[in-house]
Amino acid sequence: MAYLLQQLLNALPMASLYACLAFGYALAFGVTKRPDITFGALVAFAGQICLLFTDYGWNRLYLVLPAALGLGLVSGLAYTLLAALWNARYVMLPLHNRSPNAVIVAALGVVLLLSEGARLALNTRSLWLPPMGQQMVTLLAVDGVAIGLTRLQLLHIGLMAGLVVGGHWLLTASRAGRLWQAVCQDPLAARLIGVDADRIFVLSLTAAAVCAALGGLSATALYGTMDFGAGLMFGLKVVLIAAVGGYSRPLHSAMGAAAVAFAEQLWGVYGPLVWRDAVIISGLVWLLVLSRRERLTP
Repeated sequence: MAYLLQQLLNALPMASLYACLAFGYALAFGVTKRPDITFGALVAFAGQICLLFTDYGWNRLYLVLPAALGLGLVSGLAYTLLAALWNARYVMLPLHNRSPNAVIVAALGVVLLLSEGARLALNTRSLWLPPMGQQMVTLLAVDGVAIGLTRLQLLHIGLMAGLVVGGHWLLTASRAGRLWQAVCQDPLAARLIGVDADRIFVLSLTAAAVCAALGGLSATALYGTMDFGAGLMFGLKVVLIAAVGGYSRPLHSAMGAAAVAFAEQLWGVYGPLVWRDAVIISGLVWLLVLSRRERLTP
């Protein structure tokens, strides 16, 4: 029993990360109505820029580790938001207004630009952060066995959960949320009543990028590194998870994503690890086929 409870606790960091990413992805899909693979690229881009500037602060500026890490986190967030704002304003918005399906092709170009830019900046190196916040916090004891998580894991869970809860509150209780829902449901009708649909489009993609950036930065600090393979895998899973949960309901997408993380953890413990991603992705595709109700394209 203690072993099972510990494994369920171990799933919480990944569950909170998936929930945050799925919530952000649903925000973007609500206005684009098209799958966007740049979301996973933004997750990886934030982490890699963080590693680059942390390394620069440590080895070139001779900062202490907290200051170097702070420089990396701030730089990763800033660069990712600038890239996302540029992508939303000058790539996705013009294409969406002229030919919505073109954003799918443009997303591939943006992914290549971000991935190659980060690779060249890092000189094709893999950078790692030192272990941090590894002190165990005991949450409960079962049969004399202490069960808990590390301080960094608890901080990561709190940040990711806070983003989902705060985002859901904004969508349900604020004017910004009502405007987002209006544009998602019918952008033409929203324009007719005076809503600036283009501005909401850009802000929605930027808000989604905030979730991607903070998720990527937190995951980088938690696991010590980040690469584009991991980012694109996160993006692929989030696309499928959000589709099953319902793109128009970000909270449902987040809850479905958390459930998938628990399934991954239990499969990794009790099943063959080499088949984990194949089984999870196949299951998500199967659920997507069974649960699909709305068309993706008009």
